[in-house]
Amino acid sequence: MSATSYAPVATGHPKELSSPLESPSSTHLTPDSDSEDDDTAVDFDAEAGIELKELEQGEGSAEVGAEVSDDEADALVKKRKRRESAQSFELYTPDEERAVRRKLDTHLVLFVALLYLLSFLDRSNIGNAKVAGLSKDLELSDSQYSWLLTAFYISYILFEWMTVMYQLVPPHIYISVCVCAWGILASLQSLATSFGYLVVLRALLGIGEAAFVGIPFYLTFFFKREELAFRTGIFVSAAPLATSFASTLAWGIVALGDRTGVASWRLLFLVEGFPAVLVAVWCWVWVPDSPATARWLTPRERKVATLRLRRETVDASTDGDEKTFRTTRSMTLPRHKKKFQLKEVAKTLADPKSYLTAAMFFCCNVAFSSMPVFLPTIINSMGFSKLASQGLSAPPFLFAFFAVLFTALLSDRWKSRSIPMVFHALLAMTGYVVLAILGVFQVTSPALRYAAIFPICAGFFSAVTVVITWTVNNQRSDEGKGTGMAVLNVIGQMGPLVGTRLYPDSDGPFYVKGMSVCAGAMGCVAILALALRWVLMRENRRERGRRKGGEAGWELML
Repeated sequence: MSATSYAPVATGHPKELSSPLESPSSTHLTPDSDSEDDDTAVDFDAEAGIELKELEQGEGSAEVGAEVSDDEADALVKKRKRRESAQSFELYTPDEERAVRRKLDTHLVLFVALLYLLSFLDRSNIGNAKVAGLSKDLELSDSQYSWLLTAFYISYILFEWMTVMYQLVPPHIYISVCVCAWGILASLQSLATSFGYLVVLRALLGIGEAAFVGIPFYLTFFFKREELAFRTGIFVSAAPLATSFASTLAWGIVALGDRTGVASWRLLFLVEGFPAVLVAVWCWVWVPDSPATARWLTPRERKVATLRLRRETVDASTDGDEKTFRTTRSMTLPRHKKKFQLKEVAKTLADPKSYLTAAMFFCCNVAFSSMPVFLPTIINSMGFSKLASQGLSAPPFLFAFFAVLFTALLSDRWKSRSIPMVFHALLAMTGYVVLAILGVFQVTSPALRYAAIFPICAGFFSAVTVVITWTVNNQRSDEGKGTGMAVLNVIGQMGPLVGTRLYPDSDGPFYVKGMSVCAGAMGCVAILALALRWVLMRENRRERGRRKGGEAGWELML
């Protein structure tokens, strides 16, 4: 196929789009009935005024083999961006795009963040349950408690491949089933009478939650890559918010349990687990499979939501010397109706970038998995009462919640992932080093030790947000993004196998070993982030060389 470049151009004066997509009679908006008439997409092309028009040499691409300087190549890129901005304005206005993006944030991103809050609440409340009497009532040893945490992560790792299911199964069905499953399993923990019963439930809970963690990949169906860090930040920030909420809620439930005659830890599992079952019903009718099937968008907003992602689709279909635009027919189809490209899966599995981000995620998870479940115990060991330790667990995670959002916002604005990653990895490492040193010298100051927890939580939660976004940013195809997320989680989620065993009671009250290991892990995150930045800079230089030769280029995000 020739190396001819194409770009969409507007034909004639823009007019209100009035394709059959706007017609209530021809558009199926319910998530469980998201199919569209194939002819609709063709009409959409005609009505939107889009045609594929060959660019003249020198306008959008250099003649193959011609010598072009770096300045000329950059000028061509800027010219193309200006042209694309003008064409976008003819299809929809900036105000329309902002309104659609705001609606996606309030109706979709906040909703999936609520789901993740429930998910993280159900996986991490076992730390609060331990302090509330779980270990005493079931006569659990340190080793058995560690196995309760490990069983969850073993099944969690084994089923991380299910991230690709977002492209194979309608998301509204898939997400609803996941939420319902973990809600039921989390609630059943309240009936546990033995270690064996509880360890099986924890393993099954891991399967249910593993199926859900592909949400950052799902968000790429609706947002541009330079918008993803903040949206992923909102999603991931639900984890520290959940932990903060869990600590406050646990404080109230423990106080209530003493008056009801029901064991506080049983009441805790039931009150925090069952709401997910009710929310699963809401998921079925609320979660869209694609921008074109979002019931809470107007017909015009659905068109804008689809059109504004057309450059994302183009970039994903660029391959070597061949650049083609996917038709609007393909753009409007939900992902699960498109052909799955196995070659893109193989390409991602052979890409070293996938394993660098996975290694970072592994190191982040050593801290991410351990601090939320052990913090009540760590604070209790500082000399605070059991009730006070539940309440004091909340502020560090609330601080982390705001830190994650601020970091993600700056990361998108600067279009940089490596700089925030290195900063927060070193921030968390510093907090762990302080706690380890205080432990070595037996410094018992509760205030100083408690203060060191704040940078730790802000650091590793923010680092997790950035590495997840970085993974999907630098994969071109949907299959690559899904596979990249699967690799990230399969390798990265082995970190909890280490993290959940770092704070045995025998190491109290300072837990020097656990603090030292986490400090080393976060230091490794900073080193790996710098290594990945170097790899991406080298690939970008190669891409600029291709642009000089008139080929398609795709800038990776550093």
